[in-house]
Amino acid sequence: MGYQDEWLLLEAEDDIDEVEHRQPTEEFLFYQAVTNGDVESVRKNCRQERFLDSEGVGVLSRNPITNLKYHFVITTAMVTRLCKQKGMELEQAFRMSDFYIQRLDDIHTVQGLKALHDEMVLDYTEKMRKIRGSDTNSRHISACKEYIYSHLKERITIEDLADELGVSASYLSRLFKKETGDSVSAYIRRQKIDMAKNLLQYSEYSMIEIANRLSFSSQSHFIQQFREYTGMTPKKYRDLNHAIQWNIDTGDTESKVRML
Repeated sequence: MGYQDEWLLLEAEDDIDEVEHRQPTEEFLFYQAVTNGDVESVRKNCRQERFLDSEGVGVLSRNPITNLKYHFVITTAMVTRLCKQKGMELEQAFRMSDFYIQRLDDIHTVQGLKALHDEMVLDYTEKMRKIRGSDTNSRHISACKEYIYSHLKERITIEDLADELGVSASYLSRLFKKETGDSVSAYIRRQKIDMAKNLLQYSEYSMIEIANRLSFSSQSHFIQQFREYTGMTPKKYRDLNHAIQWNIDTGDTESKVRML
């Protein structure tokens, strides 16, 4: 018997018509809260543990952990595509999706899955809050930001961006400043420093490795730029932020001592 025949038999014999699925309005409002950057509404949903509530939700696997993992993947896919439609850079949206879905391999408890789900949706929501707070809607500027995010590990010039978009460098420079309030170089520098902050907090890369990874001209140039942007050196930032690591499988925090 093929799968289609098996489904037809199930549809005829099983009492699946008695299963009432959750109203789509609730799901719509949740996804809308994420894409609107409504952090408080998403936090409320997480506190209510709606992700773990099986009432009105389809059963995708007889194994409860696998079932939750399937629902996690569906939620992540929906959030990713809706955030892209609302202005998140394509590469950023899909790289985040890949990252969180890959984390499923290491999680084998219900609470671990809930913690990952909550962190994932809040991460997207926080990023959308920043995006929606900006008035940048120009096609050229959106494409420009997309290119910058995709090539953040390279040296990027205004000429590179202008060639990519098929406009003059002077036009793009004026448009970018008008719509974002930043020069192109300042925006690129801020994105690189934000990426460096993540590497300092969550990786073991040395200062020189981070500087090279993000295409700063030298370690000293990286340190100078980082200090100008954050008010502290990269080492100081790591000292303050690298000590606590989230243990996603238990939902607890554990101290992580790093000798510098």
